[in-house]
Amino acid sequence: MWAIVCRDWCEADQLELAEVAPPPMQSGAVRIAVRAAGLNFADSLMIKGQYQVKPPLPFSPGLEISGHVVDVAPDVTGYAPGDRVMAVLPYGGFAEQVVAQATDVFSIPDSLDDVQAAGFPIAYGTSHVGLRDKLNLQAGETLLVHGAAGGVGLTAVEIAKKLGATVIATAGGAEKLQIAKDYGADHLIDYKTQDIRARVKTLTAGRGADAVYDPVGGEVFTSSLRATAQGGRILVVGFASGTVAPIPANILLVKNISVIGFYWGAHRVLDPALISRSFHELLAWYDAGTLRPHVSHRFDLADASTALNLLKSRKSTGKIVLKT
Repeated sequence: MWAIVCRDWCEADQLELAEVAPPPMQSGAVRIAVRAAGLNFADSLMIKGQYQVKPPLPFSPGLEISGHVVDVAPDVTGYAPGDRVMAVLPYGGFAEQVVAQATDVFSIPDSLDDVQAAGFPIAYGTSHVGLRDKLNLQAGETLLVHGAAGGVGLTAVEIAKKLGATVIATAGGAEKLQIAKDYGADHLIDYKTQDIRARVKTLTAGRGADAVYDPVGGEVFTSSLRATAQGGRILVVGFASGTVAPIPANILLVKNISVIGFYWGAHRVLDPALISRSFHELLAWYDAGTLRPHVSHRFDLADASTALNLLKSRKSTGKIVLKT
């Protein structure tokens, strides 16, 4: 089969398209013919050896895919050859076939096409569990969403509105802000030209946001500390800026702020039942027409390096997907 291969820790341009042996079948697993694979910021970190998961070299990056089942292990029930599914992986998704644990595989409705399904699990899963279960977002609260036109940010806007929150969205430039608005954001802040803290204070009559959803980090996180209301909560889900900001404990103390770290991928092991419940609700919402997965760019598998460089540049919106 063909796959994108990382032979040593490298930048995206050093990845190779190569013919490799299909992955071996495992107990409790499902073999899937990949139709599409979603890109994530974590992929760009993993190939450089900077992610919390460091696969043995050589390996294929790729954390989420869609496709159809071609085989199941003898101890697996509930899936059969031909079933359309999406799956989450520790790595290996940029390939024509993957072997995924059955607990990480989810049936998809006919209305969800392969490209949308490939970019669905991580972005929607992170925002759904993060907002509902970790941040405990309540109807009537004000949520500040950073990177609101990006993969996880845009899904956070959608889900926060579904939960009844008022959403203040930050993004860089009018085009990205318009996308956030189209997905339900109530207020918009261009972080390139506007002061986040000042705008949030104005929009909330001086109170600040009840909660913050932050996949960006860096200076944006620092601004969040000063834009959050007394007793507010900040959910840290990533560092797309490339900078991990230090957290001044004195501000947490004085403002009674809670900062919650959330790595969604770990919950596949820590609480797989939670992930299953989350996807059940998310796919029901999608089937009811209340979620609209946004894919801004589609590339062939051979163009994975170009796609990853585009993702790293933060010039895309929603998801970028590779087609096999």
